[in-house]
Order: sequence, then C-alpha cells, then structure tokens
Amino acid sequence: MVESMPGVYDAHKTLFDRFEIFSIIFFKIEYLFHVWSSVESHNPRFKSSIKGRLRYMLTPLALIDLIVILPFYVSALVGVDLRMLRALRLLRVFRLTRYAKSMNMLLQVLRDEAPIISSALFVLLMLISVAASITYLAEHEAQPEAFASIPHALWWAAVTMTTIGYGDVVPVTLIGRICAAAIGIVSVGMVALPAGILASGFNEALHKRRKQYEDVVDTALQDGVIDPNDHEQLRIVQEELGLSAHEAANMLKAGYRKISTGTEICGHCGKTFLRPKDPDDSGGTSHRVSKFD
Repeated sequence: MVESMPGVYDAHKTLFDRFEIFSIIFFKIEYLFHVWSSVESHNPRFKSSIKGRLRYMLTPLALIDLIVILPFYVSALVGVDLRMLRALRLLRVFRLTRYAKSMNMLLQVLRDEAPIISSALFVLLMLISVAASITYLAEHEAQPEAFASIPHALWWAAVTMTTIGYGDVVPVTLIGRICAAAIGIVSVGMVALPAGILASGFNEALHKRRKQYEDVVDTALQDGVIDPNDHEQLRIVQEELGLSAHEAANMLKAGYRKISTGTEICGHCGKTFLRPKDPDDSGGTSHRVSKFD
C-alpha cells in the first residue's frame, strides 16, 4: 500500500524492507507451528500425523497463511518485481479472523446464511440481466454508443440496481426512464435483502451465544454458590463465546436473582416474570438460597 506512494516509500525504504523481512519470518514460523500442531486439534480430520497435516494445509485459513508468505519467496526466486502477486500480501488482514471473536462470528454467520444469501444474489443478478435487456431495447436507437449491446447495458443496470448511480449513462427515452424508475424501486428492496439476512443471522448468533453462557451459569449455580473453579470455567466460556465482561456480569447477576427470588428476566423484552415452580420441589428454592445468607 505504501509502495504506491513513491515519496514516502523511498524516504523510508530501509525501514519498510526490514519490517517486510520481519513479518515474513514471523508468519512463516507461525505457519509451520500451526501445521505441526494441527494434529492436536479436536477435529478428527487432522489426527493423522501426515494426512491430517495435509488436510489442515488445505483449509481456508491455512491457505491464506501460505499465500501471505508466497509473494516474498516467488519474487526472490524469479528475480522479478511481481506487483500483482505482491498485492496478495493484503490477505494478511484476513488472518486477524483467527484472533478476533467478532470476525469469527461474522464468518460463522456467512457460512450459516450462505444458501439464503446465494439465492438473493442470484435473483439480483437475474434482475440485473433483465433490466439490461429491457433498457437496451428501449435506449439502443437513441444512444447507440452508450447502449451498444446488452453487455454494455449491464454496467448501467448494475450501478442502478445497487443504488450507486454514477450518472455517466442515463436513459433519455420515455420508455427507458419508466423502466429506470421501476428498476430503482425494485432495487431498493433487493439490495437491502442480503443486509437484512446478515443482520438477522447476527442477532440469532448473539442470542445463541448468550443462551449458551446462561446455561453454563445455571449449571454453576446449581449448588447456590460459585467457587473459584466455576469462575475460571465461566471466564473460559466467556472468552470462547466472545462475550464482553459487562454482558457476562449481567447474566451472572440474573442467575443469582433467579435462584434467590424465583424470578427470571426475559431475554427479549427485559421484563421480570415468575419462574414456574417445579411440582417435585416441595421446598422451593430455600435450600439453595440459604448458601447466600
């Protein structure tokens, strides 16, 4: 990125080159460590000492790790400044997903919602093709250069249906403008559809993670107290689920309130309601509350 700014890059070329070598060495060592320790993973596909490591090397994150360090060695061996290949170094950003829980959740939501998002994008592509065909028929005679063919019209249809609208090409005929208006109205809903699907997926993923943590809290509070081992287990689960300390503290307080008062807090509206009493529990919750006295 900085290499595209000759004034800045040339002035600090030595610093940037040293940082490049350091990052390559660091990423190479980390890549080798990940490949070697992949057999210790809980995934049964990686248990074999040789085949397991080969399978791990073909996973998306491992391929990104490999592609990150390849441009340096290819450029050094070939002796040519392969700028297009060096641009692959930007893939280092995707390696942050290994350490950022929020990015992991984003990838998980994308995987879960992939069929629905793919269907929505397919419908959008079909509508772009139909819009380009109709606009070509309406505008070809009036603007033979701008709408020389249906593939030429695809550019206008794409920027219109994605609500960008650069304005470099516009319909001039009455039929073309009517079609453009109809396409613009339809595109508002179609472009927003994938965003709505992702937002719904995020909400569902957050709800599942909070529910998992609440279940762990309820299990830890079965005897009415949380000992140091329970605290450590809760901390580990909190980090694995990517919950903030504030969220975890609120759910822990809700767990204490649940066993001490017999009430629960709705996870949707936040209102307090009485927990249904277990008919087999004749003594209520007094035997557990006594541990807090």
